[in-house]
Amino acid sequence: MHNRSKSTLFLMELLIAILVFALCAAVCVKTFVTSHMMVLESKDRNNALIIAENCAEVHKALRGELEEASTVLGGRVSENGNTLVVYYDKKWQVCEEKDSAYTLSLTNRNEAALVLGDISVLEASGREILSFTAAARRSSYE
Repeated sequence: MHNRSKSTLFLMELLIAILVFALCAAVCVKTFVTSHMMVLESKDRNNALIIAENCAEVHKALRGELEEASTVLGGRVSENGNTLVVYYDKKWQVCEEKDSAYTLSLTNRNEAALVLGDISVLEASGREILSFTAAARRSSYE
């Protein structure tokens, strides 16, 4: 009877140790998954920032001319003529709308001597990654 209680106690202790290690493993796996998701989100933000900065520089250099900007950036201007849209795939390469994972849009607003460009980068789901406004001087001949 005395041997049986020792083996039961040993098995109980072993089971508790296994549960503690399983709990630690679960916490570690959750931490690795969370950090992986943060890395992916950070890569998206960095790439979105790069293409948005490029768009802002083109907007400024071309003084808000969307038709010219569309040839430089690879997008197309909307029918109303005040929005440029560029589609990007998962590797941040310019693509067609049907293959897109991200969308860059540049919408012009005229204000005094400036053309303000509202720039935003969205995921295909519609979640905004970033947005800001860039200013360009109007063309001198206007």
